[in-house]
Amino acid sequence: MNTTSAALPAAPAINAGVGRRASLVARLARDRVALVSAVLLGLIVLSAMCAPWVAPYDPYYTDLSKTMQPPSAAHWFGTDNTGRDLLSRVLYGARNTLVMGLAGVLLGGGLGAVLGILAAFYKRIDPWIMRLVDILLAFPAIMIGLAVAAILGSGLSAVIFALVVSTVPDVARVARGAAVGVMGQEFMEAGRAVGLRNGTLIWRYLTLNCISTIAVFLTLRFGQVILVGSALGFLGMGAQPPVAELGMMAAQGRDFLFMAPHIATIPSLAIFVIVLTANLLGDAVRDVLDPRLQQ
Repeated sequence: MNTTSAALPAAPAINAGVGRRASLVARLARDRVALVSAVLLGLIVLSAMCAPWVAPYDPYYTDLSKTMQPPSAAHWFGTDNTGRDLLSRVLYGARNTLVMGLAGVLLGGGLGAVLGILAAFYKRIDPWIMRLVDILLAFPAIMIGLAVAAILGSGLSAVIFALVVSTVPDVARVARGAAVGVMGQEFMEAGRAVGLRNGTLIWRYLTLNCISTIAVFLTLRFGQVILVGSALGFLGMGAQPPVAELGMMAAQGRDFLFMAPHIATIPSLAIFVIVLTANLLGDAVRDVLDPRLQQ
């Protein structure tokens, strides 16, 4: 009965992490840049999610009598080369771009976190996992996208697959580094001493104490994933016409830069705002959760 008390040192570590995450919103609210970034990114996400209800026109309806019109009261963002309302296209395109980025971050981040934590816990498989990570890091995300497009063909699913593959190695290295630090803590030894199962040690004692580090990195990684996915769409390997996607829309507008620059610049500005707000918010979250930056 007394031996179970040895596992108690784990509780303060976990409770402290929960307490820090509970005060995250309040501390971020005091950072004006973070607050503005969070509000702006939230509005973009909400508008993209509600695109079928807030879009003023059908994003796929073409009207050849209204091609390449500049921004006006009838069409706030103007129209494209086939007369489609650009505001509606941007709303739907932002939704596809955000889904692509979130899928790449969540799926790739989840798989990378699992590999990194397992590598830190099981020393025998650590060299094998990390060599696989090194191999994946040797290939740029664009090259991975080209390879996936050559094998699976172009499309949104192929881009998501490429983003997942390119996200895994970076997250795995970060997760392993955080997990190695936790492995040296006393509560891990206490858990082993009382005979807790490996599954309990990995989840309750190891993973929960690495979540903050991994979450901060994924927040920062989100903007990079959006950029890479948009670049792949710009190269023609992402969503195919007439599907709306910001990178592909910017590529379609480059042929009309001198006649109707808004066709390319407005989707590009949408990508810029999404990436900028995500990066600023990620920096603020890192500053709040990293005690070394608060000294």
